[in-house]
Formats: sequence, C-alpha cells, structure tokens
Amino acid sequence: MDFTPPKQNIEEVQADLIKRFTHFANPKDRYKYLIDMGKQLQQLDSAFQTEENLIHGCQSQVWIHIEEHDGHLYMQAKSDAAIVSGLIALLLRVYNGRTPKEIAEAPLDFLGKIGLLQQLSPNRSTGLYHMIKRIQSEAQKRLAA
Repeated sequence: MDFTPPKQNIEEVQADLIKRFTHFANPKDRYKYLIDMGKQLQQLDSAFQTEENLIHGCQSQVWIHIEEHDGHLYMQAKSDAAIVSGLIALLLRVYNGRTPKEIAEAPLDFLGKIGLLQQLSPNRSTGLYHMIKRIQSEAQKRLAA
C-alpha cells in the first residue's frame, strides 16, 4: 500500500472529478469512465477479503481495508461488479490518504454534480451510501479515540 498523502486537497479532487464527469454529455460515457476508474483499483490482497472488511448493504460483494499510517487513513478495496468498482475508485480518489478530520468534514455534494447519482439504481445508491458510511465511521472512530 502506498502511504503518500495526496497532493491536492479534497475540494480540488472533487472539482477535478466534476470536470471530468461533466465533460461527458451522454450518461453511458460517464458509466464507461466510471468502469475504467474501477479497473485501475489497486489489487486487494485476499487476506483482507474478510467478513470484517465486507460492506453490508451492497448487492455486490465489496471489501474495504483501511489502515492508519502517520495520522492518515489509507484504503484498498475490491468489488466483484464493474460499476461498483468504479464507485469505490471514485470514493478512494476523494478519501484515500486523508486525515480522519478531513474525511469526517468532506462535503459529498460533488456526487450529485458529476451526474451519476441520478442514473444509479436504488440498490447501487444504497451500496454507495454504505461504502461512504463505512469510511466515515472509521474516521469517526479515530477522532473519538
């Protein structure tokens, strides 16, 4: 796992994602871009594909492994579904390498602005919610400690 904090702040990353996704007028092209993002996910070691790392509430199987290093949270994830892998890649682009405080305070309105939420099925929206909830709860646990 790469323990290098991101160079851009969360707002810059979100603005970049909005720019990239709104570049596509056709929703199918947004999905294709999202799927391509998912293909670039770092491989998650099978040792981390445990019940503890499994996200419940997702239709697909999704695992998120979160490690703390020098006060920053680093994540690796895997899904058995292409679009869900893309959603994970999107979240990791925003959250990976951030401090628990940054994660807890990050606004999520960019998700509506990129034009994907409107196209997601209710099951995928629920899964996305559970992935965000898991990442934020890990950050909250560390803030409370």
